Amino acid sequence: MIGRLPLDQQLECLRATLSRNEVLTKVLARAATLNLPGWYLTAGCLFQTVWNVVTGRPPTSGIKDYDVFYFDSDDVSWEAEDAVIKAGREVFAGLAAEVEIRNEARVHLWYEDKFGVACPPYESTEAAIDSFAATTCCLGVRTEADGEWRVYAPHGLSDVFNLVVRPNPVLAPQSVYEAKAARWQEQWPELTVLDWPAMSSAAPSTDG
Repeated sequence: MIGRLPLDQQLECLRATLSRNEVLTKVLARAATLNLPGWYLTAGCLFQTVWNVVTGRPPTSGIKDYDVFYFDSDDVSWEAEDAVIKAGREVFAGLAAEVEIRNEARVHLWYEDKFGVACPPYESTEAAIDSFAATTCCLGVRTEADGEWRVYAPHGLSDVFNLVVRPNPVLAPQSVYEAKAARWQEQWPELTVLDWPAMSSAAPSTDG
């Protein structure tokens, strides 16, 4: 099983697996042209591509959008983020996918109004990825100037390849985790969903 390979081999398998999703590779290539600070392609489009390939489904099956996170703390205005979103619409035009772009440096400004709880300011895109509802979701990929892939996977890749959904009780509450897990398990019934740990509580999350 890929999830039991050494990490360097898992990384090779991750790139090979994600590359089977042609929409994803196009999003990666086009996102790089935006030159966004600290950007990653992240969330559902990554781990769900892996799930699809591992279970023999078409690589794009069940993927609703492609999330691009970046981090610009120098200008956390909506106008600045909106300008990036509009530039992204042009860059991603013609793709058979919805691409959502967010400046993670300003999430704390709107999070409480939307979810009813405060979100501490993130210090980086990586910190935002760390807060996803499941550790399995904590994954980010970008392409560097030399064409190499940079992978952020704070919890490793074994769960992703082994189809294990593991809770990450640092921000999202149990209800969000369980709702997401139930939705994913409807699409990918092969998943093993682990229970939320006892005596743990948190606030809403926005992963894919």
